[in-house]
Amino acid sequence: MAKENIIVGLDVGTCFIRLVVAKAVFDSKKPQIIGVGQAPSFGLRRGVVVDIDETVNNISQAVQEAERNSGISIEKVVVGISGNHIGTKPSKGVVAVSRADNEVSKEDVERVITAAATISLPQNREIFHVLPRTFSIDDNNSIENPVGMSGSRLEVDALIIEGAAPYIRNLMKCVSEVGLEAEELVLAPLASGRAALNKRQKELGVLCLDLGGGTVGMTVYEESKVIHSCILPVGSLHITNDLAIGLRSSIDLAEKVKLEYGSALISDVGKKDIIDLSKLGFEEKGIIPRIEVSKIIYARLSEIFEMVGKELKKIDRHGLLPAGVVMVGGGAKMPSLVDLAKEELGLPAQIGFPLELDGITEEIDDPSFATAIGLVLWGLDNRNKKQDNSGESTVGKIKIWLKRFLP
Repeated sequence: MAKENIIVGLDVGTCFIRLVVAKAVFDSKKPQIIGVGQAPSFGLRRGVVVDIDETVNNISQAVQEAERNSGISIEKVVVGISGNHIGTKPSKGVVAVSRADNEVSKEDVERVITAAATISLPQNREIFHVLPRTFSIDDNNSIENPVGMSGSRLEVDALIIEGAAPYIRNLMKCVSEVGLEAEELVLAPLASGRAALNKRQKELGVLCLDLGGGTVGMTVYEESKVIHSCILPVGSLHITNDLAIGLRSSIDLAEKVKLEYGSALISDVGKKDIIDLSKLGFEEKGIIPRIEVSKIIYARLSEIFEMVGKELKKIDRHGLLPAGVVMVGGGAKMPSLVDLAKEELGLPAQIGFPLELDGITEEIDDPSFATAIGLVLWGLDNRNKKQDNSGESTVGKIKIWLKRFLP
């Protein structure tokens, strides 16, 4: 099988490392899934690598499983990045149209996006996404694709996504030490949105909420453009920690109680429902009211949705997204979460599942695989763009940029 037809998404999460191996199918927008790998993650905290050796070992386990399942030797990956060191800011770029006939070319678009990225940042910060939102040509505003249009002055309104260079370098070192080459570095919430949202949702206005173990990623779309993205420093592991403290139990027992008896809404739990800890396979014994577990979960989830609401208020979109909120990630599988999201955010809500899939889909038809699938789709999109463009494309520049972080 030709190596250039293989795309691999690597989601390095706080709780799990997930790989999805896909084959690009000629004349089809849907990649064919041919392998999956997953391993527990012990070397990250809140989306940031804190133990390189452990992370390398965990990635290796996931890669080996994916290679066994797919029959492919994995060499290149599209890597997801998260962590509350990620920052976003709007930026504008302006250039003169270069052609004598004043027709905007692809090269002009590349130049204006590069101009938008020319901003002052602290020495230890690096830009890894420049997302065009709208273009303007002279006095003609809100243009989506300016190529072929006429004018003398091209402007772009872009969203800059940047992160801490040391954290990026640590992640890239882990990938490199496994023997993998990073094709691209993608913000994990953007990848999740690519996998779980359809065009209509992005056009109307939607929030993609990625409920991970150590962080919650949020991305807001409107008129098919990303208008806001951020990482919140809280996740489903915090619920487990709260339960361990509240129940005075081990972390492992608290996690099992959360998965088997948890509910986001207190009203969904009977007042007489109990949990017999001795039946959960641990040495700890005792009887606890299930409603107490639900109260702890509800408190933490309410805090998370309050933080999400504050972010939406910053961009004047609180309660104003017609397509509502689509929740992905392992934390999205909490019972009654949809009802709580509707109540707390005042928006329509649903659980998101990866779209645009063929091949082995049973194992990954799950909200927790949205990021890994989105990385595959993102990589496929950029390969197609590279084939369509002549000269040095943004994809080529990304590869040059990534080399700066390799050991």
